[in-house]
Amino acid sequence: MKWVKRIMLIIIGLGIIYAGLVLFLILSGTKDQPTATPDTVLILGAQVKGTSKDNAYPSTVLKERLDAAIPYLKEHPTAIAIVCGGKGSDEPDSEANVMAEYLRANGISQKQILTEDTSTRTKENIQNAQEKQTLGNTVIVTSDFHMYRSKLLAKRLGITELSGLPAVSKSSARFKTYVREVVALGYGLLFDH
Repeated sequence: MKWVKRIMLIIIGLGIIYAGLVLFLILSGTKDQPTATPDTVLILGAQVKGTSKDNAYPSTVLKERLDAAIPYLKEHPTAIAIVCGGKGSDEPDSEANVMAEYLRANGISQKQILTEDTSTRTKENIQNAQEKQTLGNTVIVTSDFHMYRSKLLAKRLGITELSGLPAVSKSSARFKTYVREVVALGYGLLFDH
């Protein structure tokens, strides 16, 4: 029975080391700074709330991302914002439509906004945005905990001029989102090519 305990301790130890390394990578993304010369600002979607298209609104996480993007877009009026995100089965409207409406309501011109409303995952957000236009010098706007994985996927998709604008996560579910991101980044590092 001693060898079983030893194997279990080794597995647990490796798991702790793995989680620590991945958490370090995630935290490194929270310190990102956006370029001063953006061509494209890619705002990644998150949950939309509401009961119908008429009263759809961004979740706390999505609002944090949009609120981080707005002052930056106002500073860089020639940059095109691509809002990304389709409509989930539990959402009243596409994430992109709700995001575009929120940006317009907060002073961003319609001519500065492109919508990508078919994607369901981070990788699709980026791929579909690439089909909308040549991205050029790209800034990704997403939650701080999601930045490292988002940039990793963008680099794998061939985006070389890349920086991030991390939205500070203040959600009450912050611990849960970080734990989920440790698992998602582990999967992304191994399988999401």
